[in-house]
Amino acid sequence: MNIHAAKTNFSKLVERASEGEEIIIARAGKPVCRLVPIKKTRAKKKRIFGQDQGKFKVPDNFNDPMPESFMRYFK
Repeated sequence: MNIHAAKTNFSKLVERASEGEEIIIARAGKPVCRLVPIKKTRAKKKRIFGQDQGKFKVPDNFNDPMPESFMRYFK
């Protein structure tokens, strides 16, 4: 499809692409870009509070200060 026709029918092209079609847009008969659908993400699972309880132990040194050799990267 040439650029002029694509501009004229843009909303229709977006609809077609959202349904899975790949649209090639050309300038002077040479392909210059593609209009493609965005992959849909999977539905998020509902989080269950406490589902990992007991699977992880916080280390005893979790609240210890960071070594100076590491902290220098944050100054």
